[in-house]
Amino acid sequence: MSDLKISIIGNGRMGREIESLAPKRKIEVVSVIDPYIDTLAHSYKYKAISRQSIKDAEVCIDFTTPDSVIGNIKRVASLKRNIVVGTTGWDEHLDEVREIVNSSGIGLIYSPNFSPGANLYLKIMEIALRILGNNPDYDIFGQEMHHREKSDIPSGTAKTLEKMVKDITGKEIRFSSTRAGHITGTHRVGFDSESDLIEITHTAKNRRGFALGALIAAEYIRGKKGLYNQRDFVNYLMNGKWK
Repeated sequence: MSDLKISIIGNGRMGREIESLAPKRKIEVVSVIDPYIDTLAHSYKYKAISRQSIKDAEVCIDFTTPDSVIGNIKRVASLKRNIVVGTTGWDEHLDEVREIVNSSGIGLIYSPNFSPGANLYLKIMEIALRILGNNPDYDIFGQEMHHREKSDIPSGTAKTLEKMVKDITGKEIRFSSTRAGHITGTHRVGFDSESDLIEITHTAKNRRGFALGALIAAEYIRGKKGLYNQRDFVNYLMNGKWK
């Protein structure tokens, strides 16, 4: 852990969780930016991204919406600040974001899921797929469940797992998706045969893991240049330097 200054873009449930957890990693939140925020209640809260609102933050963390994230990245890049993007549902703009990052000389890391446990789950799934993925006795299936307000279907993590299955086994699967109530997030991959069923599941108990991962990602991207993704984050977690 290190003394790091961040600006949080988005004051939703994830933004508030990140703000609450940051002091435990000796990270200072210098500002929170959201167009709907009450700026009168706190002097460090702002409605728009600007040099004044970002202050001396070294890294920004974006948990907003697919409609606003690209504009946010452009504004942060124009201010030469590195950024962690936890917002999902903008995959079709990846080439544009890569160009923004390269032309501005900033560092950006993005992932559909920054939870350390969920990312280590992906590593476990990679091993399981190499062992069972091409065994003709087993069929592979996937399920994901999230709260009713999550708009992207399937989830970003489910898309990552679908791609992982195809890359490792050559098979194509489609996750079934459920949106209901207040489910924080569950991903399940199953290997079903005539004689048995093997299921590997990750279930988030709350948002703490996602917030912790976003803060770890901010520490990781600090001082870097270029575009980094979930695989880079998994490798960082595997070496244990984030603890």
